[in-house]
Amino acid sequence: MFEHSFSPNFLAHGSAGKDHGGVASYLEQLLTFLESLSGRSGAENFDALMPGLSAMENLHPLVVHFPIALIFVFFLIEIIGILVKHENLRKLASLCLYLGAISAAVTVAFGISAAESVAHNDHVHKIMERHEYLGISVCVLSFILSLWRLALGGVVKGFANIPFLFFSIILVALLTLTADLGGFMVYQYGVAVKRAEAPSVLDFFKEHDDHSHSHSHSDSHQH
Repeated sequence: MFEHSFSPNFLAHGSAGKDHGGVASYLEQLLTFLESLSGRSGAENFDALMPGLSAMENLHPLVVHFPIALIFVFFLIEIIGILVKHENLRKLASLCLYLGAISAAVTVAFGISAAESVAHNDHVHKIMERHEYLGISVCVLSFILSLWRLALGGVVKGFANIPFLFFSIILVALLTLTADLGGFMVYQYGVAVKRAEAPSVLDFFKEHDDHSHSHSHSDSHQH
């Protein structure tokens, strides 16, 4: 596995510019980093430029935010469009719904694949199954609502708008529950998260010695 230490130093510490030459130092480190890319393979360059993406075991965490954002934005714009009686706003809401349905399908596909590859215990498996069923429900309902809108020209009007809003509320509620379970698995059980190793006692003393040496070196220059 390609080490992330290859990432440019100017991203590693926010105070680097202040202590080591400001903008000139950043530029020098950036040029050095770009020059080093020419001597690496494509895979190594990808690991260096996109360390977060290369560390993922699957793409589900990358795409999951799209249906969440798009469907919530759809519902918000739809409500505003109804209140202000603005048809163009409601057509924009339709576009968000269509894109939300497509991204939900992609997310579910990656999620099913992820469920078969990430390590988890029996308890997490039950939560994962519930999360999967909810995600599929969001996908199916978003496609039903999308087809409903398309059949009516992109905007639901009159009495039909009442049941459409009712099912839209259900869609948002299901999406919220799905996202909550996904976050629960990650933050409570660390699913698909690579845990950092705890520093050893030797690491602590080494860091302490380096810190003390740095201070003593700085004091000697001042005197």
